[in-house]
Amino acid sequence: MTTEGTVPNGSRTAAAVEPGTRSTLPATAGETSAATPWPLHVLSEKLKAHIERAPAAWVEGQVIEFNRRNGLSFLTLRDVDTEVSLSVTVFSSVLDRLALPLEQGTRVVAQLKADFWVKTGRLSMQARDIRPVGLGDLLARIERLRRLLSAEGLFSAQRKRRLPLLPHRIGLITGRGSDAMKDVMRNAALRWPAVDFEVREVAVQGPGCVPQVTAALAELDALADVDVIIIARGGGSLEDLLPFSSEEMVRAVAAAHTPVVSAIGHEADRPLVDEVADLRASTPTDAAKRVVPDVAEELNRISQARAALTRSLGQLLARETERLNQLRSRPSLARPEGMIDVREADVERLRNRAHLSVDSAVTRHADGVRHLRAQVRALSPQNTLDRGYAVVQRGDGSVVLEAAAVPAGTDLSIKVAVGRMSARATGTLPDPTSGGSPGEASSTRSTAAPESPESSGKENR
Repeated sequence: MTTEGTVPNGSRTAAAVEPGTRSTLPATAGETSAATPWPLHVLSEKLKAHIERAPAAWVEGQVIEFNRRNGLSFLTLRDVDTEVSLSVTVFSSVLDRLALPLEQGTRVVAQLKADFWVKTGRLSMQARDIRPVGLGDLLARIERLRRLLSAEGLFSAQRKRRLPLLPHRIGLITGRGSDAMKDVMRNAALRWPAVDFEVREVAVQGPGCVPQVTAALAELDALADVDVIIIARGGGSLEDLLPFSSEEMVRAVAAAHTPVVSAIGHEADRPLVDEVADLRASTPTDAAKRVVPDVAEELNRISQARAALTRSLGQLLARETERLNQLRSRPSLARPEGMIDVREADVERLRNRAHLSVDSAVTRHADGVRHLRAQVRALSPQNTLDRGYAVVQRGDGSVVLEAAAVPAGTDLSIKVAVGRMSARATGTLPDPTSGGSPGEASSTRSTAAPESPESSGKENR
């Protein structure tokens, strides 16, 4: 039977569970607590059920331990790039399907399925199938990776950087105390005695090769005074050089900001690092020759350049001296005042022409002014007055045009050629040109009182 109690938060908890009853057990591990634990066998069963749902996986590794018994064999697989190993159980029926016996050091691919033993709580890996990896399989895998990385553009010539002409410091990644390191450093020092190296000694084969080389590459790439990095290794078998075709190392070289030189193996060896590096050297010795210049060759080039410069300067001086002599023999330099004489004559001629043009224009326009003055005078009212005519005006300044319009006794002002007179109308007289009667004649009396000069002058204007 089950007795239930209530905890302070109001939830129900099992105080006692009879053997064989599971109705009150938490359904998931997250629901367990100190008050409601699982029995150990429940956890083991749930782990086994969860692990059994995991599918089998194909993995690649190298056999480092192998112990075969009657019906069951035990071996240890190690990752080909990192220090990771795994114990595997293999039934004899699986090993019997192999064409050749399995040996320690063999590179294999295996289909592994995890298995959990409930009674002991031990997790083991069972190999359902195991196949040795041959040379052809490795080459085919490298070729597939080569096509994949090439499609991404990692091998493109456009992304490769030029090496510095004279690096201040060279980063060198090579094996510990290897001949490749000695070859690079010795040949580089022979070509350029002042060369300086920053060396990182790492594993160049085996499972530690990839992580150690990539770590050394990242460390040297972070140094500001390292201008170029050389990855050097001597020759070896295809299996020995496989780490230099791993995708991790190839991508690490592609991501480096410092130019990288690959000197792996001999001329016939072609790992994928050679394809992605900024420069491929056939051997470590060739890498030393490609990275630093030869001091003897450079001194010889300097001597040749100096001789060519001296020869060019001599030719330039001779050519310019000849040009100066030719220039000095020209009339403009032999008698430079001749240019001034010619220009002086031109100026004098132009000045005379200017004077003549001005005089002619003045005379022509003076004649025009006189002609216009005569026209103005001919049309002037004063000219009419000079001929004996007069202008008669009323006191308000209006001009008298008809005699009949002036009543007797009207004060008048008479303008003559010289001066002005005042008069008073006493009557009208007949106009002979109009045919008037002589009996209509009347007399007009005028006073000889000249007007002021100011008013006369205004009228003249």
